[in-house]
Amino acid sequence: MRIVVDAFGSDRCPGPDVEGAVLAARAWGDEIILVGPEDRIRTELAKHDTSTLNIRIVHAPDILTMADHSDAVRQKENASIRVGMRLVRDAEADAFVSAGNTIAILASAIFDLRRIRGIRRPALSMIYPITFGPMVFLDMGATADPTPEILTQFARMGVVYAEKLLGIPNPRVGLLANGEEEEKGTLVMRETFTVLKASDMNFIGNVEPKEAVLGATDVLVTDGFTGNIHIKTAEAVASFLKRMIRGDVLGPLSSKIGLILMIPGLIVSLPGLLLLLPGFRRLVKRLDYAEVGGGLLLGVNGVVIVGHGRSNAKAVQNAILRAREAVIADVVPTIRAGVAG
Repeated sequence: MRIVVDAFGSDRCPGPDVEGAVLAARAWGDEIILVGPEDRIRTELAKHDTSTLNIRIVHAPDILTMADHSDAVRQKENASIRVGMRLVRDAEADAFVSAGNTIAILASAIFDLRRIRGIRRPALSMIYPITFGPMVFLDMGATADPTPEILTQFARMGVVYAEKLLGIPNPRVGLLANGEEEEKGTLVMRETFTVLKASDMNFIGNVEPKEAVLGATDVLVTDGFTGNIHIKTAEAVASFLKRMIRGDVLGPLSSKIGLILMIPGLIVSLPGLLLLLPGFRRLVKRLDYAEVGGGLLLGVNGVVIVGHGRSNAKAVQNAILRAREAVIADVVPTIRAGVAG
């Protein structure tokens, strides 16, 4: 597989971006194509042993920063994001990964890859960070003002994601709302409810955030404005819980012993403590944003993964893993054949 990585996407680029690419090349043996200013990439690569790895560099002299918007994307045709997108467009690569400016990535995907025929707007999707079972959440910010038709397309693309990448047959689809009743939500959401109710999808109705966390649905749909705020709040809660568990529970020995004393029926002993700690470590890992890697941009003619600006090397590596999974699952051809038709 050939994965393009924007070497100048993350807030601390190019260090985490290059290191994550090296980790991915070492883990899966794919060809990793780093795009960006060549001299700076080579300087960063020199810090790693890449003698047995299939990594190449494609020079892109310009960089799109977090301050750049769609006009700058049009003008900077030789920016790393745009050069990387064109490699996918021209079938020289199978997927593109960046932890850069989401607006710039979205604009470049539309300019260079184009939307899948029939798709009105792209949607940024991800696996919901705090829920008992895997759940596809979209839109995270690509389309802030969708129509009912656009939200219905989001739901269909989310169903493809859930079926192809998560292996969920006939996924349940829910609308994120402030109540379960059909009349709750904005006018657009109420109209979307009516459309989805009449569709052939497994629509279960409105889903409140508290129900989403409990795994009430497999695909959760909302507009990009609400979705961006909601997912950032969920990630903030996850980050808080992770820090609290790591600092207060898995930290000082006194805290660990105190935890044992708080759990009825457990014998206060070192063996009991040792049995308990792995579970908390698994929980900390589950709450780590870096384990997700990034979100999949649905609705464009290519696999595009958008990572956090704060991505570390592990997050970049896992973003590349998400790209590999989407390519293997034929997500784009499936959407092209089944959703847009």
